[in-house]
Amino acid sequence: MHRRNNTNVADFILLGFTDAEDIQLVLFVLFLLIYLVTVLGNAGMTLLISLDAQLHTPMYFFLSHLSFIDLNYSSVISPKTLHNLLTSNKKISYASCFTQLSFFVFFIASECVLLSSMAYDRYVAICNPLHYPVVMSPRRCWSLVLGSYFIGFIDSFVTLLGMRKLTFCDSHEIHHFFCDTSPLIALSCTETQDTELIILIDAGCTILGSLITISFSYVSILSAILKIKSTSGKRKAFSTCGSHVVAVTIFYSTMIFSYLKPNTSYSLGKDQVASVFYTMVTPMLNPLIYSLRNKEVKNAVLRLLQKREGSRHLKQ
Repeated sequence: MHRRNNTNVADFILLGFTDAEDIQLVLFVLFLLIYLVTVLGNAGMTLLISLDAQLHTPMYFFLSHLSFIDLNYSSVISPKTLHNLLTSNKKISYASCFTQLSFFVFFIASECVLLSSMAYDRYVAICNPLHYPVVMSPRRCWSLVLGSYFIGFIDSFVTLLGMRKLTFCDSHEIHHFFCDTSPLIALSCTETQDTELIILIDAGCTILGSLITISFSYVSILSAILKIKSTSGKRKAFSTCGSHVVAVTIFYSTMIFSYLKPNTSYSLGKDQVASVFYTMVTPMLNPLIYSLRNKEVKNAVLRLLQKREGSRHLKQ
């Protein structure tokens, strides 16, 4: 078989979901609606938190960065996917493919660590409320957020380093709708054990490390909640953590299915469904989960609307 080094590959072809034009049109409309809701929801959440002084707390500081990450990693995938659903030219250059992959890994890994930071924040708020302002100081919050981005950068760099070892032969058709590790490894015509091991260890450390932190935090939180005697106190504590638990469950269930398994078990249909969830659906759901279940966010929206209404009357 004729082989050529991956640095000489001009482009790949993203096969996407299907060749049927009617189904492609339906998927385009569906994904466009999802992306629009994602952009409006996450941009709106970030703007709301920045404008409302009462939301300038550690929890909402982390939430604003979660919205920023969700907006960005969805934007890394969705525009190209929407473009491919409307056109017959599904090519993506070698450089663009690996740029998309590196940014995607950066944001997805950053979100993993950020979610564990949010769990730690809830742990301190419920288990150590008297020392909460001191423990979750602005400096500590910024350190946790910047640490999330730093680990995201390291994960992206390590993944890219491992993927650069791959060699691609004559077939450049990626059986996926974006450049992800599993379909690229499946496309390679050389031994991939080293690359698979690097990515498995890299993803495993980030995903499992953050999951352990989240699990430890919520075991401690549950223990503290059970010691609360009043029903209203328990309800308030549960409501404080409920949104985060829902978001974590949706995010990690699809992430574990996609990344913490051997690439030899890559399945086009199953992996595409899981990928749609964590690249498109989860970023859309997060702002809805945190706003619909949160009275403070609803009150902030009302205050913002009342302020705008008051400004309008003053101008008149």
